Amino acid sequence: MKKNILSLAVIIASTVSVSAQDGYQFTAVTDVPVTSVKNQASSGTCWCFATTSFMEAELLRNGKGEHDLSEMFIVRQKLLNQIDDNFLRRGKGNLGQGSLSHTFMNAYRQVGIVPEEVYSGINYEGGKHSHGEMMSVLHAVADAGVKNKKRSPQYDRVVNSVLDSYLGEVPEKFIYRGKEYTPKSFAESLGLNMDDYIELTSFTHKPYYKAFELEVPDNWEHAKQYNVPLDDLITTMDYALKNGYTVCWDGDVSEKGFSHVNAVAINPEVCDLSGYSKNDSVEFSKKNEAQRLEEVLKFKKIYPEVNVTPEIRQNGYETFVTTDDHLMHITGSVKDQYGTKYYKTKNSWGTDRNDNGGYLNMSESYVRAKTIYIMVHKDAIPKEIRKKLKV
Repeated sequence: MKKNILSLAVIIASTVSVSAQDGYQFTAVTDVPVTSVKNQASSGTCWCFATTSFMEAELLRNGKGEHDLSEMFIVRQKLLNQIDDNFLRRGKGNLGQGSLSHTFMNAYRQVGIVPEEVYSGINYEGGKHSHGEMMSVLHAVADAGVKNKKRSPQYDRVVNSVLDSYLGEVPEKFIYRGKEYTPKSFAESLGLNMDDYIELTSFTHKPYYKAFELEVPDNWEHAKQYNVPLDDLITTMDYALKNGYTVCWDGDVSEKGFSHVNAVAINPEVCDLSGYSKNDSVEFSKKNEAQRLEEVLKFKKIYPEVNVTPEIRQNGYETFVTTDDHLMHITGSVKDQYGTKYYKTKNSWGTDRNDNGGYLNMSESYVRAKTIYIMVHKDAIPKEIRKKLKV
């Protein structure tokens, strides 16, 4: 099955050409089979949608078939864990909606998983995820527990009652495709081993090939990520995609060069025209910098991008320009008409917010500059890098 999936990826890569907008002509290079695009709607749960999508792709890769797993089943357990952590930290914990990929893995180990059809997590009107009111109520309950310095049986019942009211009651048993499961037995049937997945990052303020705790608010569980040189991070992503694996990606999407509506994320160097064609350079140089940037961000014409070094990347992190905003799922790679590499990225904002089915293409320059971390299967890491990491 793995061989067939990889062959399919090669066939797709060799035949598909995509034009996201007038200026960009994309041709697929690698394209790993994945499940359909979902919509997190009005919820801060990108971390779970991206990681769930990644795990669904792992099931496809492993010959387990296509499954639509419940994001909100995992989100519910995460919220319970957060409320517990916040209480023990005397109200100083993180009760925000965000998290990182390892949060999925931790909850999966605790309670298992169920299909989306069994637990949609929408127990209210509207038919789309909307967590604003629920989070306000949970904050009030959590604050009361901290203020009273006690968690009574009533307190625990209230917390679960709030989650039941908004997300629905958790099933003890369910029927799926003709078989009866519990959340734990269903997880066992899928054959996913959470210990097989590794989070990698790249920053210069910590030693390479060692693990450290990323200093971002969403890392409220204080997990450690393996630190590798920037070139190794990119090499790992390329190796993974080439060999039929996908990549869970966390990074900054607040830059002007990130445009989901145009299905492109770029990191333009509006002043440096080195390496660009003479005619375009002459035309471009007649305009002031503001005009240049405006034209670049119309995404109608391709202009040079920043050559991102580890130092440039680190500066963005330490000046808070590069922030931990959003998780998405990298499922392949493409190239534009000039041969520049981009990463095909599955977002969780539905299919109707751009003309590319909810996908966008992030340039290598953007990924080098704006990645916070990635998660991959350990076998998707090249052997020489794994050896240095001792994983």
